[in-house]
Amino acid sequence: MYLENKNNLEMEMSQTSAAGHPGRSSLRTPEVVTGNFGELCLLQGISERRNTQKLQQSAVLPSGQCVIHSDGFVPVPQEDRQNFSAVNLLRGKTNSANLTERSPLLRFSQDDSITYMTLHDPTFVGGEEPWDNSSLDVERRYRLGSEVTSLSRSCSVEKYDALDNLNRNGKLMSIATIFAIVVLCSLFFSMYPDRDNPWRMLAVSPAESFAVNVTDFRDNALLKLQVAGPFRSGMMDIINQEYILIQVEQTEQQGQRRRRIQQVIHNWTIPLHPDRSDAMQLTKTFEMLSSDPIVITIQSFLQNEEVVPLSMTYQALYVNKETQVVIAGIILAGVYVLIIFEIVHRTLAAMLGSLAALAALAVIGDRPSLVTVVEWIDYETLALLFGMMVLVAIFSETGFFDYCAVKAYQLARGKVWPMIIILCLIAAILSAFLDNVTTMMLFTPVTIRLCEVLNLDPRHILIAEVIFTNIGGAATAVGDPPNVIIVSNQDLRKEGIDFASFTGYMFLGICLVLFTSFPFLRMLYWNKKLYNKESIEIVELKHEILVWKQTAQRINPASREETAVKCLLMQKVFNLETLLRKLTRTFQRQISQEDKNWEQNIQELQKKHKITDKVLLVKCVSVLNVVIFMFFLNSFVPSIHLDLGWIAILGALWLLVLADIQDFEIILHRVEWATLLFFAGLFVLMEALAQLQLIDYIGEQTALLIKAVPEDQRLAIAIILVMWVSALASSLIDNIPFTATMIPVLINLSQDADVNLPIKPLIFALAMGACLGGNGTLIGASANVVCAGIAEQHGYGFSFMEFFKLGFPMMIMTCMIGMCYLLATQVGLRWNM
Repeated sequence: MYLENKNNLEMEMSQTSAAGHPGRSSLRTPEVVTGNFGELCLLQGISERRNTQKLQQSAVLPSGQCVIHSDGFVPVPQEDRQNFSAVNLLRGKTNSANLTERSPLLRFSQDDSITYMTLHDPTFVGGEEPWDNSSLDVERRYRLGSEVTSLSRSCSVEKYDALDNLNRNGKLMSIATIFAIVVLCSLFFSMYPDRDNPWRMLAVSPAESFAVNVTDFRDNALLKLQVAGPFRSGMMDIINQEYILIQVEQTEQQGQRRRRIQQVIHNWTIPLHPDRSDAMQLTKTFEMLSSDPIVITIQSFLQNEEVVPLSMTYQALYVNKETQVVIAGIILAGVYVLIIFEIVHRTLAAMLGSLAALAALAVIGDRPSLVTVVEWIDYETLALLFGMMVLVAIFSETGFFDYCAVKAYQLARGKVWPMIIILCLIAAILSAFLDNVTTMMLFTPVTIRLCEVLNLDPRHILIAEVIFTNIGGAATAVGDPPNVIIVSNQDLRKEGIDFASFTGYMFLGICLVLFTSFPFLRMLYWNKKLYNKESIEIVELKHEILVWKQTAQRINPASREETAVKCLLMQKVFNLETLLRKLTRTFQRQISQEDKNWEQNIQELQKKHKITDKVLLVKCVSVLNVVIFMFFLNSFVPSIHLDLGWIAILGALWLLVLADIQDFEIILHRVEWATLLFFAGLFVLMEALAQLQLIDYIGEQTALLIKAVPEDQRLAIAIILVMWVSALASSLIDNIPFTATMIPVLINLSQDADVNLPIKPLIFALAMGACLGGNGTLIGASANVVCAGIAEQHGYGFSFMEFFKLGFPMMIMTCMIGMCYLLATQVGLRWNM
C-alpha cells in the first residue's frame, strides 16, 4: 500500500499557506478525533514515554495486545488547549527525510509483545514549517488493537449528556418495538399455509350452465371468487352485449333461534370480449350469512350456441371487508410514520410494510404464495430504472454533466432564479414526452454539479425540478403511467377518449397549471436560502469530509489490512477537518445573491469543466438518442413489441459493449440498489393493500358520495370529489393501481341510469388528480424517489419532511388550478360532453 493521493499536494499547499498564522496548529487533540469518529481513541495520561513496556503497563493491556501509539505530535498551542481537553501526547523524532510518495505507507513491527503499525502522511505538518522544509519531520504512528472499538466507546460515553442519553434510549425503544412487531408478523405469517386452491376448468354455453356446491365454508365472513376468461373491463349494455352471469346463493336453514329461513343472493355480471382469445382474471368478494353451504351458478348469454371456456377458484376469508380496510389503513399509516420520522430507511420501511401486509393476508386466510408475491412486482419499471441508471453512470464519465452545468449558468447570465426557471421548464417539457423517471435521471446529476459550481444548495432546486417534472408528465398521454393506463383502455376509447383528444385537453390545462406555478414557486421559496452561507471552498470541503466519513463507516474491519485502511480514511478526515477549521476561522461571510462577475467566472469554468472523453461522449449520445427515439416509437407504433424496460436494458447493453467497460463493478456501484429494492417492496405493499380491499373501498365510497349529491349539482361535485380523492390517494399510495381500480368504478358510475353523468369529465379529473397528486409526498411518484436516491448518493439527500414542506403546498395549488380548469370547461362551457 503506497501513498498515491492527488489531493496531498493541495493539502500541503493549503497547510503551508496557513502555517504563517501564529498561534494556529494544524493538529487536533485525540479527544476531537474520538468525538468525530467514535472508532479511534488515543491513550490518555501518557506523556514523554518512549519505552514500549511502560506504554503497555499504563494501558493495562495483556501481552500481545495491539494498541494505538502516536509519535511526532507537536505541542498544542494555548488557544487550542482552551477549546479542547488537554491531552499529553507522545513525542519523538524520526528520520523521514527520505520519505517519498512511493514510500511504504504501512510498516508492521513488534516491540515487547506489542504489535504496531507506522503510518506516514506528509499532509500532517507541525508548528509553522511546511513538510518541504524538513525542519520538523513528522511521522505519526498508530498501534491498532482488538480493543480499539471498546476503548473509543468508553471514552465517548463520558461526553454524553442527559439529552443524548434520552435520545439513545428512545432510539433503542423504537428499535425494540419494531423488532417485536417484525417477529410477531413473522410468526403470524408462518402459522398459516399458502393459499393453494386449484383452478377448476369449465365451459358454459346458452344451453348448459355450471353449478358447484361449497360445503366447507365454515364460519367465515367472505367468499373470495376468482374467474378467468375472455372478459372485458367495464359495464356495458347487457341488452346488446354478450355476457356471463355468476350467481352466489346461500340459504340459512331454520334453527332453534331462527324462526324463519334467511337467504342471500349475489349476482355478478361480466361482459365478454368479442375476441375470445383475450383472457382476463377478475376477483370479487361476497358477504355470506353463516357456515351453511353455498351454491355458485354460472350462466352465459350469447347470440349463438358457442361454448365459452372459463376457469374458477374460490377462497374463504375470515375477516369482513371493513376490518380488512382498517388493517390496511393501519399498515399504511405505520409505513408513513417510519418514513416521515426517519426511524428507518425508506427502503426498509417499505419492506417492513410488505411483511406486515402479507402477515395480515395470512391471518385472514388469503396468504399468497412466493410465486404470487414475485408476480406482484412490476419488473418493467425496475428494468427501466436499472437500464437508465447504467446509461447515466457511463454518461457521467464523459464530463458532459459538468459541461451542461456551465452552459446553463451561461444561459441564465449568472442569475439564480432565471436559471432555476429554465431548468424546471426544460424538465417539464421533456417529461411530457419521456418517462418522468428518465427525465430526473438525466437532470439530477447536471443540477447537482451546477449547484456545486455556483455554491448553491442542490436540494431545494432538485425538489423544484421534480415537482415540475410531475406537472409536465400530466400534459400528454405518454408522460405519466396513469395517462397511459387511461388511453389504453378499450372501453374509454369507445367513449372518444383516445390519444389525440386526451392529449389536447390535458395539454391546455397543464399549460395553465404550469405557468401559474412559477410565481407560486417563487413565493414558496421566498425565505429559502439557495446560496450556501459559506464559501464554496468550505462547502466543498465539508462535502468531501462527509464522503470520506461515509466511506470509512462502510468498512467493517475483518482483517489487519482492512483495519489499517479504515484508520487511513479516518486520518484523511482528520486532515480535512483541520483544514476546514482553519478556513472557517479566516472566512468572512459575504453572500451575494447574484454573481457580479459571471462572465469572468464562465471563462474560468469553461477552462476547468470540459468534455473529458469525446469518443465516449459520442457513443453515449448515440445510444441515448436511439433509446429516446425508441421510447417515442413505442408510444405510436404498435408493431414494436418492446416495453420501456426492455428498451432501457437493451440500450444499457449496447453502451456497455461500445464503451468497452473493463471495471464493471464501478458501474454497478453507481446503480441505486436501495431505490430498486424500495420500488420492489412498494409494489408488494400496494398489491397487498389492494388485496385487503383498501383501493376498492376508496372507489366505492367515492361513488356513494357522488350518488348522494342532488342531480343539478352532481357533475360539479363529482369532478371535485374525483379530483381531490385521486390527488390525496396518489400522494399516499401508488397512482398506478389506484388509476386501474378507479377506471371501472367511474365507467359503472357513468352508465348508472340513476346517476346520469358523462364519463369524460370524470376521467379527466382522475388523470389530473393522479398525476398532480404525486407531488404531495416523497413516495407519491416514482420520479421523487429516484431523484432522492441519486441526490443521496451524491451526498445531498433530502428527507420526507423537506420534500413535504415544498411539494404538498405545490400539490394543493396545482390541483386547485386544475379543478378550476375542469369546472370552467366541463361545467361552464360544456366541452366534450
